[in-house]
Amino acid sequence: MARTAQHTTDSLLDAAVALFASGGPGVVTMSGVAREAGAPSGSVYHRFPDRASLLAAMWIRTAARFGDGLAEVLGDEPDAADVIKAAVWCVEWCREHLAEAAVLHAGRSAFMPDAWPPDLIQHEEAAEKARRDATARLARSIAVSSEADADEIAFVLLDLPLAVVRPYLQAGRPPTAGARDLVRRIAGRTLGNPRPRTRTGRG
Repeated sequence: MARTAQHTTDSLLDAAVALFASGGPGVVTMSGVAREAGAPSGSVYHRFPDRASLLAAMWIRTAARFGDGLAEVLGDEPDAADVIKAAVWCVEWCREHLAEAAVLHAGRSAFMPDAWPPDLIQHEEAAEKARRDATARLARSIAVSSEADADEIAFVLLDLPLAVVRPYLQAGRPPTAGARDLVRRIAGRTLGNPRPRTRTGRG
């Protein structure tokens, strides 16, 4: 029977995220991650050939986790009420995942993107384009049956929650319940306080 690896890629990235949240990108080094994870340096180098690859993996995983969670909240056929729910979820996600929220707040430029391996650069550029395109399509689609236009929908989905959580993340503190409620109120007013759609099951 194969032995389960004690120090997995995810556990090492968790250590890197924790380091970043506590001290910024400068403290996320190969040796620093090894110490934080309680792992031999060889375990880190086995999974990440250099620091740039480690930073790239940390950013890509965090962005993907956030994006996947947001997509799950929106569902397959979102309406304006779902956009409000997703905006509120963004604040809740930051409350529950403060270290990862710090990574996203810093932006990709904080993670040495020019030094990333070419395949990771291509992967992230394609993923970022897909996220932008999906947001634009969603906003246009919802605007057809909503009182709000596409720009307002995009604002509520991304710009509004970011503006509200930014002061908290800059201070290294989780957004409060009041911040969450503020997003809900502003989002509702912006999109005309739509009622949640009644969803019927099949069969």
